[in-house]
Amino acid sequence: MDICFSKYQGLGNDFIVIDTRSNQEISKLFKEGKSIVRNTCNRKIGIGADGIVLIKESSNNANFNMQIFNSDGTEAEMCGNGIRCLIKYLYDNRIINKFQNIIVDTKAGDIKCFIDDQSNVEVDMGLPILDPNNIPTTLEKGNSKLAQGTFNLDNTTFQGFAVGMGNPHLIILVDNLESVNLNKWGPLLETNENFPLNTNVHFLQIINRNIIKLLVWERGCGPTLACGTGACASVVSTVIQDLTDNNVVVQLPGGDLDIKWENVSDSVFMKGPAQLVYKGSFESINND
Repeated sequence: MDICFSKYQGLGNDFIVIDTRSNQEISKLFKEGKSIVRNTCNRKIGIGADGIVLIKESSNNANFNMQIFNSDGTEAEMCGNGIRCLIKYLYDNRIINKFQNIIVDTKAGDIKCFIDDQSNVEVDMGLPILDPNNIPTTLEKGNSKLAQGTFNLDNTTFQGFAVGMGNPHLIILVDNLESVNLNKWGPLLETNENFPLNTNVHFLQIINRNIIKLLVWERGCGPTLACGTGACASVVSTVIQDLTDNNVVVQLPGGDLDIKWENVSDSVFMKGPAQLVYKGSFESINND
C-alpha cells in the first residue's frame, strides 16, 4: 500500500502527518502494528520522526480527529506540537482558513485551534489536570497545591511536580540546565514508580518571571527539541507556585513557545510555529 505523507516540524519536534480520511485502511495499518510505527519513525531505516499524526474523521461534533503515535509505537493521548503540525497541514492544503476556529477530537478531549495572521498556530489546550488520580500519579499534593515529591539523581535531591495536560508530566526544578544528565535521568524518571502510565519529563530553569527554559524527555520517544503539552504543564507549575507571571515565554532547544494561563479556572493557551519539511510517499513495511 502506497501511503502519502507530509513531514512537519514544530520547533524541531517532527512528525509524519498522514491524512487517512479517504482511506481508513491506513489508520488500521498503524493501529494494528507497532512495528510499522517504529520502522517509519526510525531515522536510519525509515522516514524518521518523533511520532506519527493521523488525521481522521471525527465521530462527534469536532471538525477532525487526531490520533498520534510515539516513535516507539505506543499511542499518546495528546501532543501540543503534533496538533500544531496537524493544523498547519490543513491550512497549507487549503482545507481550513486563517482565523477559522477548528475543533480537533483527541484522546485528551476536544482541542480548539486557529491560525493567526502570522501563520502561527494558537491552541486552547484546556484546563490543566491537578488531581493526582487523574494525571495519573501516586504523588500526593503538598503545600504547593501540586502533586509533588523529591527525587534523588546522582546523589542530588530535586523537587518534582506533576501536572496533567491530557497526558502526564513531571517537572523537575533545577538551578542550571547545563548540569542535567538528560540521557541518564530522563528514562529513570519516565518509568518512575509514581507514574503508573509512565510520564513525560521536563527539567526547568527559571530565567525571570516571564521566561523559563526547558529540557525535554518525552515518554515513548526520548529527548526531543520541544514539547507543547510539557511547556504548558511547566508554566502551570510555576504560576501556581508564584514563580512566574501568567504569560511566559518557554525557551526550548528547538525554539520558543508562548504560553498563557490567566487564572486557575481558565484554559491554558499555547502559540507557536509549525512548518512543512517535505512531502512524499512510501510503501508500508511492517517488519522488525
